[in-house]
Amino acid sequence: TATAAVHGALTRLRNSPTNHLVGESSCVLLIQLSSPLGKGAGRRLYLSVGVCGSRDAAMIWNVFRIAGDMAHLLSFIVLLLKINATKSCRGISLKTQELYTMVFVCRYVDIFWNYFSMYNTIMKLIFLAASFSILYFMRLHRVVKVTYDKEQDTFRHLLLILPCAALALVLHKDWTPFEVSWSFSVYLEAVAILPQLVLLQRTQNIDNLTGNYVFLLGTYRGLYILNWITRYLTEPHYRHEYIVWGSGVVQTIIYIDFFYYYLKSWRNNEKLALPA
Repeated sequence: TATAAVHGALTRLRNSPTNHLVGESSCVLLIQLSSPLGKGAGRRLYLSVGVCGSRDAAMIWNVFRIAGDMAHLLSFIVLLLKINATKSCRGISLKTQELYTMVFVCRYVDIFWNYFSMYNTIMKLIFLAASFSILYFMRLHRVVKVTYDKEQDTFRHLLLILPCAALALVLHKDWTPFEVSWSFSVYLEAVAILPQLVLLQRTQNIDNLTGNYVFLLGTYRGLYILNWITRYLTEPHYRHEYIVWGSGVVQTIIYIDFFYYYLKSWRNNEKLALPA
């Protein structure tokens, strides 16, 4: 029967391998079928089919996730525009950029064997390319690299990398190299902004583009939290993403102080400054 066929298809889909998407969570496909079944006019079956993997059930593409991805993408655009327009990386933490590059490499290494969609693949490639481009400018570009404030950007980022790596070895979904790498990227992303915030506190010279860059990163995280809440309320299987939720809460707490002073400066039309 049609019902049995649908049930069999769902079972096969649920047992298919997980694909890791642009953000922390994973999903593969959302399909809606509308077709007449059985006898009687007007009887229809509405079916949402999702490919489920070990991480969660089918993801619902809600406005919060799309907006979060766009805010994240816009943060890269703002930062690269600043560097290219001013030929300067003053006020930008190289330590934070190195941490974010590590996050994306560890999270998107599955691009070589997992394919979800063209959107997913393009976003992963853009994030990787943008991250390495920023590192190129700050480390190798003959004009930009001399503007890097090495004396102020002294946060010991190894103190962030090592605990996150240790935590990933202990708390992860499955004991596989990629799952440990993925967990490490989630933990590291939660704290990767710390060197940047410390640098802004030390310099007290925050230009608009740098402030907007950090604001967009925080906005991306806030929108993703709304995405998780939406998925929690609408997806029965999306109830045990403790790694993602815990890291997201930590990252949001880190941004709260910056958001307060950013919005305060915007409201009073003042230059952004963080307390030392």
